Amino acid sequence: MTVQLATLCDSASDYSGKLCILGAFDTLCAREFPVVHPHCSLVIRLLFEPMDAGRHQFMIRCLDPGGQECLPPFDPAVDVSFPSNFVPFVTRNIVLNLQRLRIEKQGVYRWVLELAGNVLFTIPLRVTLFDETRSAIGPAG
Repeated sequence: MTVQLATLCDSASDYSGKLCILGAFDTLCAREFPVVHPHCSLVIRLLFEPMDAGRHQFMIRCLDPGGQECLPPFDPAVDVSFPSNFVPFVTRNIVLNLQRLRIEKQGVYRWVLELAGNVLFTIPLRVTLFDETRSAIGPAG
C-alpha cells in the first residue's frame, strides 16, 4: 500500500474513484483564538497492489501543538478487492468533510494516518495569528 496523496483542502469529493480537490492548504490565519474554520476536507488517496487485498481499518487523529488529541479520532475502513488477475493496482479515497473545525490556539497541528498502530503519514497544519502589518509567513518585502 502506498499513500499517493494526503492534504487538507477547501473541499473534496469522490466520484466513483475520481478524486476532486479544491484549494489545498497547509496554513490558516486567525485574527483571534479560539477560531472556528467553517469548512474544510481532509483527503487521503491510497494505492493498493494485489497483495494488499482485504479490509484495512485506519485511524486518523488530529493532534494539537502539544501532541494531544484535539478531536475525536476517525476510523475509516477501506475494502480492497481486485476484479481480475490483470489489474495491477487499485486506488481508494478517504474524504473527511470537517464542519466548524474549532482551533484553540496557534501552532502546528498534525493529522496522523495510522494502520495497525503504525504511522503511515502525517499532514501538518500551521495555524498562526494574522497581523495586518506582516504577512502570515513573515515580514513583507
